Amino acid sequence: MKAIIVDDERLARQEMRKLLQHFPEIEIVGEAANVDDALDQIEKVKPEVLFLDIQMPEKTGFDLLDELVEVPQVIFTTAYDEFALKAFEVNAIDYLLKPVTLDRLRDALSKLNKPKSEEEDKGKMFQNNQVFIRDGEKCWFVKIDDIRLFESVGNYARVFFDNERPLIHRSLNQLGEKLNPGLFFRANRQEIINLNFIQKIEPYFSGGLLVVMKDGRKVEVSRRQAARFKDMLSI
Repeated sequence: MKAIIVDDERLARQEMRKLLQHFPEIEIVGEAANVDDALDQIEKVKPEVLFLDIQMPEKTGFDLLDELVEVPQVIFTTAYDEFALKAFEVNAIDYLLKPVTLDRLRDALSKLNKPKSEEEDKGKMFQNNQVFIRDGEKCWFVKIDDIRLFESVGNYARVFFDNERPLIHRSLNQLGEKLNPGLFFRANRQEIINLNFIQKIEPYFSGGLLVVMKDGRKVEVSRRQAARFKDMLSI
């Protein structure tokens, strides 16, 4: 599994490299000392795993995750245990307190999801089928399949999952390019819906359709999109 180490302390990065030599299944493909450098490397090599420090100059590890569209699996590494609760709230793979021991690292690595084969991963536009969402002090890692709807709010998108409706700084067009077209459908200019959360479909004005979601929300499928929608669902 390809991994990147993100930590502003050079000695900490070296120590993590040394520990990871005991685990040949982990291939270190880069390291970064700050968020901007990490963003560039992540975009280039698409790692499956991030070993991510939280407190760094200028931007934190959470800031890094907030700027990513596709989020790898994350193992936090930090000397500040005050951040532990927040790390677990965002459902990271694990949280390692420095200095990291070999046994503790082994335990964290055992929790990683192994890479899927090309056949298993077919149709998955998001590498790890998850997105990081931060709204104020609240943070989540959310499985894409659990999101029932995206709604455009200017340059932001509101994300509907469970009982949450946070905003993320992503446009609907950006999201639409990454989502699995066999699961998500652009119903109109304002909304993308998850087909698995449809309860029923009704005729609507001017040749359009009205979709009733399982949470009761009603979404209009524009006339322009209705024909493609019917063809997709074979109706």
